Amino acid sequence: MSKPGIKVFAPASVANVAVGFDVLGFALEAPGDEIIVREGKQPGLLISEIQGAGGKLPYDIMKNTAGYAAHRLLQFVGETDRPLEMEIHKKMPFGSGLGSSAASAAAGVFAVNEFLKTGLTKYEILRFAVEGEQIADGAFHADNVAPSLLGGMIMIRDNETLDIKKLHIPSGLFVSVIYPHIEILTKESRGILKQEVSFKDVIRQQGNLGAFVAAMYTSDFGMIGRSLQDLLVEPQRAHLIPHFYAMKEQAMNAGALGFSISGAGPSMFALSDNSSIAEKVNEQANLLYQKNKVPVTTYLSKINHEGAVRY
Repeated sequence: MSKPGIKVFAPASVANVAVGFDVLGFALEAPGDEIIVREGKQPGLLISEIQGAGGKLPYDIMKNTAGYAAHRLLQFVGETDRPLEMEIHKKMPFGSGLGSSAASAAAGVFAVNEFLKTGLTKYEILRFAVEGEQIADGAFHADNVAPSLLGGMIMIRDNETLDIKKLHIPSGLFVSVIYPHIEILTKESRGILKQEVSFKDVIRQQGNLGAFVAAMYTSDFGMIGRSLQDLLVEPQRAHLIPHFYAMKEQAMNAGALGFSISGAGPSMFALSDNSSIAEKVNEQANLLYQKNKVPVTTYLSKINHEGAVRY
């Protein structure tokens, strides 16, 4: 019989948010990953069980995002020999553009931190979670990990130093998420991006990002909508997602404030100023993808303010 442990949940997230490539992201209410941590039988951290991964995740803690994030925390607090067992319950798809590896890393480090009662804050363990996710996508960036761990919408001034800020979320903001069932790996999606972009487009994108942040604080839904334009990355990645532009047109016609790619894709998101429009966007998504015989899952969510939580 297994010893009692603690169970935590870390949510999916939407990164980039059209205007902030690698520097902006927000947490969803669902889906997400669950991790259980309990006292182990032998020295060190052991991943004892992985469910819902279809054999795709390694049990080696040095190669597993959740395991490595937890390992880095254990190194920091001098407890690498502490007998611990970890169960990973994947509740979200791989390569979906919803921060699957980030949710695992956030849940892993948060679970061990809670179990050991280290007294460290979520922000103080954030770096370990980012290092865990780096195993999966090869880049040190917190636009999925930070919202998954901390909740809310996170603006990242600098990824290297993790200089971040939680943004104000206007009341009445809803998210539609459309996930067509194809897999796009973040490493591959990042690999197609140009290393140089137009100076003119950078200037316009800076204006969009600044206006978006300001509009979030003033609850100016009109400006939020006008700002949600990706001039840099969306045009390079849209071809990877079936029926992207048709879906974008449907969402905007339904009354969404804006629509773009979630993270590396293939998931897409729309922001709306009420739940009725958000529901309509998802209805249109189901009709479009069913018509074209592409399996699809949709989610309706507010922005999750809590991030990782203990059950």
